[in-house]
Amino acid sequence: MNNIDLTVNLAGIILENPITTASGTFSPADSGKFYDINQLGAVITKGIAIQAWEGNPTPRIGETYGGMLNSVGLQNPGVDYYIENDLAYLKGFKTKVITNVVGRTIEEYCQVVEKLNETSVAMLEINISCPNIKKGGIGFGTDPKMAGEVTKAVKAISKKPIIVKLTPNVTDITEIAKAVEAEGADGVSLINTLLGMSIDINRRRPVLANGTGGLSGPAIKPIAVRMVYQVSRAVKVPVIGLGGISTGEDAVEFIMAGATAISVGTAALVNPTAPIEIKEGLLAYMRNNGFKSIKEIRDAFCE
Repeated sequence: MNNIDLTVNLAGIILENPITTASGTFSPADSGKFYDINQLGAVITKGIAIQAWEGNPTPRIGETYGGMLNSVGLQNPGVDYYIENDLAYLKGFKTKVITNVVGRTIEEYCQVVEKLNETSVAMLEINISCPNIKKGGIGFGTDPKMAGEVTKAVKAISKKPIIVKLTPNVTDITEIAKAVEAEGADGVSLINTLLGMSIDINRRRPVLANGTGGLSGPAIKPIAVRMVYQVSRAVKVPVIGLGGISTGEDAVEFIMAGATAISVGTAALVNPTAPIEIKEGLLAYMRNNGFKSIKEIRDAFCE
């Protein structure tokens, strides 16, 4: 391991390795009971709004073939609580902190960013899958113009690099990626969950109280790899790849597709130590195949 360099440069922030956690699947105190958080390149924490969000009614999580559906609704305690508790806890670790930011209006996004400007957070991940209540609930991330507008507004006030998290529920994800890059995004992360539905045929109603929800897990990995591949070639900013990563080999696949870093989500809900095991699997692959750096893996891909 001594001669293997796992460091990556993510929009000017150096991570000791490319393994991060996906927002909504990492809890600082709880996850820290299962592994040393210092072993991760970064932690991406749950979506944080200007005020507490209650989330959607239950049931809001359901298993599916090769994954899970969720309609949690971005439940969170609000930015003040987050700063006083989660961020205070994470100050005890060297791992970089990336905060996922949510909002129902552009003003709400900006208010959260202003609160986080003076904190220890290294970067911000802007979740544009949120419904824009001023536009009838249409997701910010489904329209290039709206995606660009929220990116421009956040970038204008942020003292931190911003990563924009893209939704796959669009016709052409590269158009959204190019729109946010044009308005100042320092990077993009993808993919967020795919819209899905499951029906309980015995109860004769949807599994989720909301009817539909976001599909994540191994079932979506080929779609995620394809989108990371397309976006990484459409923009010049770095890409965080996520969507069904469960093994070190999965991580390698995303890196070859063009990702600078990767996020582990659903796998960690099934196996809390998955992020560490994926890191170990990545190292094993590099040792077995003679790779000395993450860049060498990316450059080795033959198109």
